[in-house]
Amino acid sequence: MAISWKELGDSWLVEDPQIALGWREAASTASDERQMREQLRDYLHMQLAVCGLAVPEQSEDRVLWRRGLLSNLREKNRLLASHRPAADLRIENFLQSHFSDTPLETPLTLPHPTLCLDRHGLARQLSLPADRDEFSNELLSSYRVHNGVVHNPRADRRTTQGTFHVCEGGLPVPGDKRAIPKATFAQLFQHACRPPAESLRLPYLATTQGARQTFVSLLIRPLVCPAVEGFCAHQTMEVRFFAPGGLVSNLDFVESIFGNAGDPALPENDAGLDIEHWSGHTGCVILAPHLCHLTKRQLGLPHWDKATERQQRDGMCYRHEDEKYNDGSAFKATCRTAQGVIVTLIADNYFGYCKKEVKTQISYAANLMGNVEEEHAGGALAFPSWSLGDEFQVNSQRYNGRTFADVERDYSSFVEVRSEGYGVDRCLPERLVYIPENAKASLYDQQIHWDFHGVPRSIPLEPGKVYMAPSGYRIRMEKHPSALSWRLIGTSADGSVCHKPCTVSGGGKSEISKSLRDYMLGGPIFVNNLSSDFAKLDELFAKDYSSRWRPDSPEKPDYAHRTSRPLLDPKRSLGSVIKLLTPSRDYNDEYNEWLRKLPGSLYAMAFVIKRFCKPEWQGDWRSHFSVDVVNGEPGHELKFENRKLVGMYLRVGLDRERRWQTYKLRQDFAAANKIQLEDDITASVVVPGRFLNGQYESESSYKFVANCEYRLFQRPDDAIHRGLDKQTEQDIARLDNFFCNFEPLDRQAGKALVADVLNFDLYSPPMANMLRQFTESDSTFVVSSAHPRLVDGKPTKNPRYLQDRPDLSAPEETYIAMRSVR
Repeated sequence: MAISWKELGDSWLVEDPQIALGWREAASTASDERQMREQLRDYLHMQLAVCGLAVPEQSEDRVLWRRGLLSNLREKNRLLASHRPAADLRIENFLQSHFSDTPLETPLTLPHPTLCLDRHGLARQLSLPADRDEFSNELLSSYRVHNGVVHNPRADRRTTQGTFHVCEGGLPVPGDKRAIPKATFAQLFQHACRPPAESLRLPYLATTQGARQTFVSLLIRPLVCPAVEGFCAHQTMEVRFFAPGGLVSNLDFVESIFGNAGDPALPENDAGLDIEHWSGHTGCVILAPHLCHLTKRQLGLPHWDKATERQQRDGMCYRHEDEKYNDGSAFKATCRTAQGVIVTLIADNYFGYCKKEVKTQISYAANLMGNVEEEHAGGALAFPSWSLGDEFQVNSQRYNGRTFADVERDYSSFVEVRSEGYGVDRCLPERLVYIPENAKASLYDQQIHWDFHGVPRSIPLEPGKVYMAPSGYRIRMEKHPSALSWRLIGTSADGSVCHKPCTVSGGGKSEISKSLRDYMLGGPIFVNNLSSDFAKLDELFAKDYSSRWRPDSPEKPDYAHRTSRPLLDPKRSLGSVIKLLTPSRDYNDEYNEWLRKLPGSLYAMAFVIKRFCKPEWQGDWRSHFSVDVVNGEPGHELKFENRKLVGMYLRVGLDRERRWQTYKLRQDFAAANKIQLEDDITASVVVPGRFLNGQYESESSYKFVANCEYRLFQRPDDAIHRGLDKQTEQDIARLDNFFCNFEPLDRQAGKALVADVLNFDLYSPPMANMLRQFTESDSTFVVSSAHPRLVDGKPTKNPRYLQDRPDLSAPEETYIAMRSVR
């Protein structure tokens, strides 16, 4: 990366993204990806050997030097067999204290020893056999695919009905949750730590002889409180995950989202010694799907006749001795008190449960900590953008009065000033250029022009570069997404933080942070009849609009000394024309009724003519717009100086008859430039303005938010339509993805997909190229964005994949946006 995360200002980000997140330069070929996987293999084999587990066969010269070291480590492990990491001791001490009044044959202890996953990538290696590309047990089916891994759990989605069970004796149990007797929770905990032997088998060792059964464990440090300069440092809690070896893919999922915090046995990873950044809270999660098979009687629950009213309501009793706990359905059981330790047992292996439990534990820590909150939120920093056409004159004086001299004086730390009177960014010299306040961008000669001490200067206007004025306004040249022409795109420096808190599932939080670009499509501008339509346009352009106002409208201008400006007047903007031709409560009924009778095609033509009209035409717009002659008759596609015109339309969904609903966009519309801030799990803190060094009003308070996730569990609903969701297709075309609920396509299916040219051509280039590479590789399976997993013969509506956080995976865009608001 050309820009480091530290330059983005997020102090809580992991120090080593390679170890904690597996983040590295994206692999460009399958062989590159295989080489990256092999970098962890030796280390993994060492870990397996030290734990006394089987190791897949390998050449003698690679293991000879390790024998002495292995013996040494095994002996140290034997001597330290009773040693527990500090986090585990905190959890076990809490359990012994809380259940001290509960009759137990043996104390509640965590699984030990475990295979500790102390760096990202080990879990992914362990989740599939060393010498095969697929693995399955009664809980999930896993596949190594050309573009990553696929894990399809038994259930394709998470259910919430009857899921949340809370142990009595701690914090109050909400009325909508099921209350578990303490003795029953203790029984559940002990059964969770004694899973069936089959579920303990590591997929990686499926075809290897020797010891293959173990628990796997993971330490994560999710964010609870964001850092605010001058007020507080970032604070995280600690969470320990334990899973039977067969469910190691769940830990791959968790560490990919929240990062791997390393070996909990090492002092440098002990949260208790991190006095500045530990929130003081400890969490524990144990995956135990086998708990669904236990009966209520086994767990010591009373018979219906001896149960309390709440136990009867919550199903914490039985009528028949073979009744399953929670009717044999998925659930999670939580024990938490005000001491700051929370322990949860998850009786399912659907990935969403793990993520949502971390969210719940962050919320628990935030509630105990005070002044901070965990929010189910979505959000983005959005900068309005416009299509500027072929030329644009910068005018920084209009916005904030800043000049290039101010930039040179105030920002010399990151702006390298050139003698010609412009500058380049020291971190992004090939991408970000700082231009003077009087510069003019022109596509006609592809130059940026300005005067420097009375001498004309210019630099090339190049694709891929951003030109920033002293006001922070950004200009770039961009090829039209639906035409052969190029255009200038302008982006405001005044961004808006769009924050949607307290969001229910399906409430639109993800949509806030996504760009509209993939949902825009281009099409021609049609005329009905050139002669009659142009005549109506003449009436539109010549009409006196001063009579449109209601007498009592506060917006009504004073026409005593002037007339209403014509539509094509250079002083009237396109936005003003759009407002003028849109019905309004400020307009009288007669005018609004006249507007409603105008055909939609006339609006489109009026706006596009206004968009291209120039003062030097002196009102002669007709000679610049025409249609072709088709079979001796005037055609219906409007052209500008014999150049095809393209109108942009927004596609918003399908109607009941499966037809796309589209809406015409104004001619200068461009999708906002967005920097994603949140998606699902957000930590926030409220700070009084008086603590913010005069940057804000001292009498007000302000909320600061931060995303708690490094990767986002996305559900790409629209990707089933090939070529529509280009961002998803670009993501899925990478070679290191984590997929859930996608169909693994074998080589025969992949080749058939490529051979179906008519449908294959609908994919965006990254997806199409990846699928072609698969057919030429030795990979066994591949995932296509358009092929969700089949459940009962139908595509699931819950396909998921982990997306690298856009603001971190493309830090250059975030960096440029942040420079514009300084």
